[in-house]
Amino acid sequence: MTAQQGPQRQAKSAAGPRTLAEELRARPDDDLAALLRSRPDLLNPVPGDLTQLTARLSSRASALRALERLDRFTLQVAEALAALPDGTPPAAVRGLLAGPAKVKPHPGATPLSAADRSALAAALPRALATLRDRALLWGPDNGLRLVIAAREALAPTASNPGRTGLGPTFAEASTGMSPARLQQLLASAGQPATADPVTAVAVFTALLTDRARCADLLATAPEPALRLLDRLVWGPPTGTVPDATRPVTAEDAQSPVEWLLARGLLLPSSPGSVVLPRELALHLRGGRSHPTVEPVPPEPAPAASPRDPQVVDGAAAGQAHTAVRTVEELLDLWGLTPPPTLRAGGLGVRDLKRTAQALECTEQIAAFWLELAYTSGLLAPDGEVDERWAPTPGYDEWLRLDTAERWTVLARGWLAATRVPALTGTADGRGKPRAALGPELDRTLAPSVRRAALALLAELPAGTPATAEELLPTLRWQRPLRGGPAAPDGGGDLRDHLVGWTLAEAELLGVTGRGALAAPARALLTAEHDPAAVLALLLPRPLDHVILQPDLTAIAPGPLLTPLAQALALCADIESKGGATVYRFTPGSVRRALDAGRTAADLRAFLAQHSRTPVPQPLAYLIDDVARWHGLLRVGAASSYLRCDDPSLLNEILADRRSADLRLRLLAPTVLAAQAAPDTLLASLRAMGYAPAAESAEGDVLITRPDSHRTPPRAAPVPVPDGPPAPDDTLLAAAVKAIRAGDRAATAARREPALPTGRQLPRTAAAETLAALQTAVLLGERMWIGYLNAEGLASQRIIDPVKVEGGYVTAFDHHDGELRTFALHRITGVAELDE
Repeated sequence: MTAQQGPQRQAKSAAGPRTLAEELRARPDDDLAALLRSRPDLLNPVPGDLTQLTARLSSRASALRALERLDRFTLQVAEALAALPDGTPPAAVRGLLAGPAKVKPHPGATPLSAADRSALAAALPRALATLRDRALLWGPDNGLRLVIAAREALAPTASNPGRTGLGPTFAEASTGMSPARLQQLLASAGQPATADPVTAVAVFTALLTDRARCADLLATAPEPALRLLDRLVWGPPTGTVPDATRPVTAEDAQSPVEWLLARGLLLPSSPGSVVLPRELALHLRGGRSHPTVEPVPPEPAPAASPRDPQVVDGAAAGQAHTAVRTVEELLDLWGLTPPPTLRAGGLGVRDLKRTAQALECTEQIAAFWLELAYTSGLLAPDGEVDERWAPTPGYDEWLRLDTAERWTVLARGWLAATRVPALTGTADGRGKPRAALGPELDRTLAPSVRRAALALLAELPAGTPATAEELLPTLRWQRPLRGGPAAPDGGGDLRDHLVGWTLAEAELLGVTGRGALAAPARALLTAEHDPAAVLALLLPRPLDHVILQPDLTAIAPGPLLTPLAQALALCADIESKGGATVYRFTPGSVRRALDAGRTAADLRAFLAQHSRTPVPQPLAYLIDDVARWHGLLRVGAASSYLRCDDPSLLNEILADRRSADLRLRLLAPTVLAAQAAPDTLLASLRAMGYAPAAESAEGDVLITRPDSHRTPPRAAPVPVPDGPPAPDDTLLAAAVKAIRAGDRAATAARREPALPTGRQLPRTAAAETLAALQTAVLLGERMWIGYLNAEGLASQRIIDPVKVEGGYVTAFDHHDGELRTFALHRITGVAELDE
């Protein structure tokens, strides 16, 4: 650094940064990493230097995304800054939000007490710091500036008054007005004539911002004119009038609108509309930009009294167990009879109804269980020509986990899912109902709303329930611009409905119990403890036994071990669920076990092993009776045939009228041929009360397994991202390092060659480049180079050359922080750096 550069830099520091890039350059690396963490869209791709970073964060798309993530008060501060000129001090922002202490606010505004003003003053530095940290605000403390994109998005205009309801300033609204018309407005308002239009606008602006003079002018207004202003004061600031641009004078004014137009208290915004100038609106409001200012979030105030946390955890654990069993029952059912997928994706209405009947729930709840299994990676289309929904191989792995671990898989899938089951059946943009498991149920807003609602529940005292109506005010304060599109029924925005749906689904899943957040869910949100371990302490110990009854039923007095429950479901039908599950043995259920390869001896031994009571005689008779007839008839593929060693039995079937549709024909005393497929023949004979068995071409009995249908390996669906993913610390550190290195290369002082701007790459001849690099190796000097990579992308780098040979230069690259090899033919030129 030269002797003259030191005082120059000190002077610049005293005056404050002249650009946003200079302010970012002065930030420490930790603050720059915090900026990139709060605005991850800036990292795709990583900016080459601070100038590129500034250009990217000043773009409209990035600024709008950053504004969406502000809380209500911080957004109100940004809106107040947008309504003020650049270079505003914090005191002006505070005055615009709170209004002058001695000025009576407009009746439409909420009065601020001394405590409210104190809270506002305390919260303002935090809001300004947030805006500055996210690079939406820059400049010295006494001259705050919004970035241009944020100002353009928030500044009130006639066509877009924004959340403040303000209109344009007098200077903006009078743009294009003739000098003669400005002089008429001054004369009608009782102001002296001026020499030029700029002075006229300044005089009128001073009139509207002077409370005493403006009040004197309004005191002369007729009552209807004041009532008209009162309707416009909180927005929208525009009104429709015929021929708004006509030059009305004070003497010609006949109506309240003309009285206001003649004195510049309303200005034409188009040939058919007028607008209230911002300065006059602020005067009428009592100097306030917002009717209500909320420096702190409203605290949820649950109406219900807290419940015993142990009762809450117990209720949630019971529902968690039910959720796991319901998903298991659903996927076992669909493994047996996988329903087809619709051509446009999703599940048909009839299949959804059948599933709801099987689960004994409503179609809406059935859609929730389906979506839960899908987002957890347990259910997927099989990808065949006639595509069907079926369990995935991951379902078999899931079954091997204990109940608490299975619930954790479901809960994590639900928490991160962008799927919204409650939209099932609602009309889409074409008026057609949305299908369960269809592509139209994705909403990127869902995961953030779900987490935010549960986080609010977690902040309440343990056992305290809360409704959606009690949580929404706080959620709206946290993200006022993240309400999402209008809800399907047209009532409110999507976020309001998502909160209600989240609480309902959380109760079904066992995340909450009796409306309050349960202990396993708290562990799931904070990741401080293993949620499966927490839930395992609340669940009853799985049982390894049942109680067999003489009426062909078995009672499971609690949850069973998974292998036992699956084996019992194979040979018995579930008759009722609840605290105790009742299984009923029927000829069909016993035949199902025999079809799966069990024998009568296997079944009796299995029941005797797992029953606390002896196997009842009626159940033993039922098993033996079904086993005696099972497989006596054999069905094979010819078209199909029926084989039996007992000719009388075949003659009985042939004479039965119910077999007429099978078109049976006697081929031999022990063989019947049928004009029906083997599976049809099997189903018909079973419906007639027989117990046939299928056989292979070799004559062996075929064993059919009810859980045989699986999809190929499928991963859980990836949630639709709500913006770029949050970067980790490693990526942030590398990005900051690369940006700093690129900025040093872009701003370093060069000796040769002299360049028009510091952004251009150095250009030197090949021989000169080679000689300069060889000299730098000998003298140990640092060089600045321009480099084109294999893709043709140009960059500028600072290097410490180590070796030059074979057409390559080996050097320490300050951009990447490592030793690299550069091809000499890709180096555009070199320049020496200042000391």
